[in-house]
Amino acid sequence: MKAGDILKIQLGLKASTDSEQIEDRLRYNPDVFEFYTSENDFTEEGLKRFRYDFEWIKSKGVQKIVMHHPMRFHGQFTELIAPFDKCRDLYNFIDKSTNDLLQLAFDYDAQLLVHGSYSRQTQSYINMWGGVDQAREQAYRRIDSFANLGKNHIMFENSISPIFYYGDEKEDLYIFEKGYRLAFDTSHCFIKNKGSNEKLLDSMKRLKEHVVHYHLVDSMGETHDSLPLGKGKIDWEKALPLMNDDATSIYEIILKDQRDASEQIASHEYLLGLADKLRNA
Repeated sequence: MKAGDILKIQLGLKASTDSEQIEDRLRYNPDVFEFYTSENDFTEEGLKRFRYDFEWIKSKGVQKIVMHHPMRFHGQFTELIAPFDKCRDLYNFIDKSTNDLLQLAFDYDAQLLVHGSYSRQTQSYINMWGGVDQAREQAYRRIDSFANLGKNHIMFENSISPIFYYGDEKEDLYIFEKGYRLAFDTSHCFIKNKGSNEKLLDSMKRLKEHVVHYHLVDSMGETHDSLPLGKGKIDWEKALPLMNDDATSIYEIILKDQRDASEQIASHEYLLGLADKLRNA
């Protein structure tokens, strides 16, 4: 992103499939809308409602829609390394939900975002494989399979776990060579690398060509705090010019009220102000 491209900074907002949340986001006329899904969205009725939501959002002029794969199933994180023989229901739900969302993605020319890993329960799944190397191999097998299935309608987001993370040069280059379409969560990379702006910026440079979507979120670099932009320690003045011009983005901020996107809007205004500063520097 060049300093002069202030008008190209997109307003990307996130919401669940709750109608009040969707209505709140739409009043800001976003360029990008990201659905945060839950397991309840994958009933027959839930999937029908999803199609109604797509028609509703598209009717308001929003053409860029991303669906975030559900994080949990029956209280368990949807870890791609969950082994079939020990976690059959979870494994099958990951497959079914991915297929259901990809069908919507193909039908509505939308995008599906899948986490390569999470963090809180990851170690228990790693233990099921006997170690991180075996678990890592399984993660990439699953990602390869989904990448082949989803083609240009699927992307994979970085974690803060030992599986599928950004910031380590060797791992970044391995992911880059895989050719995956990537979602880059700035805070995840920052936290994984213990608050190092240098490692965050280097990773943004290395992976830029394959990044198709950003989760823009600040952090103090210690925990998963999901702060508004400018409220943490990420150096946005240096990070902003490293973003891929062709990628979409949303502000993935913890909200005080899920029906009010104020913190997302404040982050957008912060970024616009920073872009204006860079343009006039």
